[in-house]
Amino acid sequence: MPTPTTTLALGPSWLDPEVLISTFGLIGILVIVFAESGLLIGFFLPGDSLLFTAGLLTADGKYITYPLWLVCLLITIAAIAGDQVGYAFGRKVGPALFRRPNSKLFKQENVLKAHDFFEKYGARSIVLARFVPIVRTFTPIVAGVSRMNYRTFVIYNVIGGVLWGTGVTVLGYFLGQIPFVKANIEAILIAIVLISVVPIAVELLRARMAAKRGTTPQEIAAAEEAIRETREHYGKH
Repeated sequence: MPTPTTTLALGPSWLDPEVLISTFGLIGILVIVFAESGLLIGFFLPGDSLLFTAGLLTADGKYITYPLWLVCLLITIAAIAGDQVGYAFGRKVGPALFRRPNSKLFKQENVLKAHDFFEKYGARSIVLARFVPIVRTFTPIVAGVSRMNYRTFVIYNVIGGVLWGTGVTVLGYFLGQIPFVKANIEAILIAIVLISVVPIAVELLRARMAAKRGTTPQEIAAAEEAIRETREHYGKH
């Protein structure tokens, strides 16, 4: 097992992308991508840095010996399938998700954050959320809660899955062959993490301020009203 050189960037050593890939291989990558794309418990898993590292290790032939096209194809399929499951879950639980109590693996503010993101960008949020940690986990669920037109969701889900799953992996593959990048991979991964969490950091500051007064019944009612309006909007398209 390799020494976890990216622990500083990604937290616990067991979340280090290279450690995960060396331990679980391509199957592990697919499971993580699937979980992060649509399961409530997947929001804390590494996403962008994992795909970038997967591309880099594919170029090196280290731990991943499959051709790049196959790695990208499987990752993209896993990402799309994850969002499909998230959407189906959202349709099933409906607005009740907004009343679910907080727990160690579930925070009400994450759902509200994804809801606001969805309200702001509409169908485009399915694509844009792919590149925003935490939001990418909850947005397909919120889309399901809002009963976004299924055909529209599938189209944007496929586009987002290809751009994220293939795009970030291919970026890691080609940049990983540059000597400077290979020599400074830890700094590169830290930069990727920092860039990806900047939007979340801004939202967290706003959420902390809002958390001081808590989520009021009025806010929950407003969210549910927005969901009903969104359902009516996407139900016509």
